[in-house]
Amino acid sequence: MDTEALKNSWELVIKNGDEVPLFFYSHLFLSNPELREMFPVSMAAQRDKLVSALGHIVSYVDHLDEVTAFVEQLGRDHRRFGVIAEHYHSVGASLLATLRHFLGPAWTDELAADWASAYGIIARIMVQAAEAAAASEPAWWEADIVAVERRTLDIAILQVKPREPYTFRPGQSLAVEVPQRPRRWRYYSPANAPREDGTLEFHVQLVDGGQVSTAIVQSSRVGDTVRIAAPIGEQLTREPGDTRDLFLVAGGTGLAPLRAVLEQIDREWLAQGSAPNVHLFHGARVPWNLYERERLTQLASRPWFTYTEVVSDDPTFPGPRGLVGTVAAQSGQWRGRVAMVCGSPQMVAHTVSELTKAGMPRQDIRAEDFAFEQRPTASGSRSGDDR
Repeated sequence: MDTEALKNSWELVIKNGDEVPLFFYSHLFLSNPELREMFPVSMAAQRDKLVSALGHIVSYVDHLDEVTAFVEQLGRDHRRFGVIAEHYHSVGASLLATLRHFLGPAWTDELAADWASAYGIIARIMVQAAEAAAASEPAWWEADIVAVERRTLDIAILQVKPREPYTFRPGQSLAVEVPQRPRRWRYYSPANAPREDGTLEFHVQLVDGGQVSTAIVQSSRVGDTVRIAAPIGEQLTREPGDTRDLFLVAGGTGLAPLRAVLEQIDREWLAQGSAPNVHLFHGARVPWNLYERERLTQLASRPWFTYTEVVSDDPTFPGPRGLVGTVAAQSGQWRGRVAMVCGSPQMVAHTVSELTKAGMPRQDIRAEDFAFEQRPTASGSRSGDDR
């Protein structure tokens, strides 16, 4: 397989912009009209997800072992859309047809064979991962909304109770589908450690133009049934009893997984009388979006926990002002600690950059990157429009 030829041909194809996914999906649905119902009604966002996922895989095609975990997760994720092995044949045929269309004379027999071989490897990994997952867990769990609180103008707190036992670790994320937006799964993180009653708490902020976040914040009602997928992510988790001190930086509702970690640590402190030292910086644009202020201020009475609020857009705020990543890095409190960072992709990138520039070793900074896990490939559908 000529991996350089695969990369170079993909670069030529994506120069055609939105025409590429448009042609692909048109070919797929015309050839296999029964597949259309597996996708969202609006395909605008879906087209970008296809190109992003394929581009990520192709960029590592000569080191597939480095993206095996990503490809396996794609296969597991596609189970919730009803994808089965035979669908991969249809997707592969439409992919090759798309490449042939845009490459024109550059589409040679040798290149076609290389693309077919590469796709065959990827499809096999995805199918095998999906089959392995199917042997131990369902494609999704149904859960009922048992409480809804509109905490601020644009933030809602949901309490959700799965109908069957659901196991996760504090700091993980999971895909959620709400009835108002079928087939539009978005990743959210439970803001709690596992509870005896099994409920999960989600913090959802309304995003301008975000169809899912808007539906959740404005339309969720007690009694609604949602679907949740298997938990993923390890970067924002810790082993029970881990004594390493932590430096947490959260932007907006990126606080959720870090609050789950705080709850885990607090339980250990109450049970054992000891806990690692933890400093949390929580950033928001305006003071009223420091939506967990009361609870976090109460938690700050613990000897192990320090809480710093940061506001970027209100010059009258009496506390630290500016971007939370900058303020956190300049504090110097990260020395000797492990950092966990969560928020929008831009906030995470900025914070990681600020911390490393300040001198924090990159290996001590942990952040999840669901940019591709959230982007399904053609066979199906961290939060596309929301976190």
